[in-house]
Amino acid sequence: MNVLLVDDHRVVRVAIHRLLRSALPALQVTEADSGQAALTQCAEHRFDAVVLDIGLPDLSGLEVARRLLQRHREVRILFFSMHDELPMVRQALAVGGLGFVSKNCDQAVLAAAVERVAAGEPYIEHSVATRLALNHQHGADQRLQEMTQRELEVLVMYARGEPVAGIARRLCVSDKTISNHLALIKSKLQVRSAVDLIHLAVDSGLVRYGERTPAYQSNGQAVQPSM
Repeated sequence: MNVLLVDDHRVVRVAIHRLLRSALPALQVTEADSGQAALTQCAEHRFDAVVLDIGLPDLSGLEVARRLLQRHREVRILFFSMHDELPMVRQALAVGGLGFVSKNCDQAVLAAAVERVAAGEPYIEHSVATRLALNHQHGADQRLQEMTQRELEVLVMYARGEPVAGIARRLCVSDKTISNHLALIKSKLQVRSAVDLIHLAVDSGLVRYGERTPAYQSNGQAVQPSM
């Protein structure tokens, strides 16, 4: 079984690599540290599963999954993320993910998820699946269901404090495109101000107060926000 592990934190990749090889001795693990690196690896090699983080520095995991499935319809994607808010989980599955586990899951859960997804079977971590099943949609969350995958990505990055220019760089579009997205998002969600938009993202479970996404330069280095 051949798996691609995509995470921008080296210490996480090393730990997960060792964990998976320990639990599944026959497993072959290839690592990628960015969305673009994942796309390149999948263009050159065939993998039984792609274990994909959502919060990558260049492209989000959602965008990577979308592009991968456009180019390689047979790709099986297991999202493995610290962000297990229900709207994000739904988007991960809607974009084509075959499975979803959080970075808080037990080692045995991750190993089982990799095996199942590599075999073409869906797998959602039990606690996440339970919350999905029991969740009763409230007004704001219902409105979120009408958003596109790209709009949700923009909303999450914006609500985490990333400036328009930073979002544009990460998604490889113009600042004006992101501004247009934000205007349309406000209209869809029926909010007037940026503050209201952030409050809605928090109330809906998309982000948490105090959570920030770092801005990135063109060389991939994180930029400390100015005070």
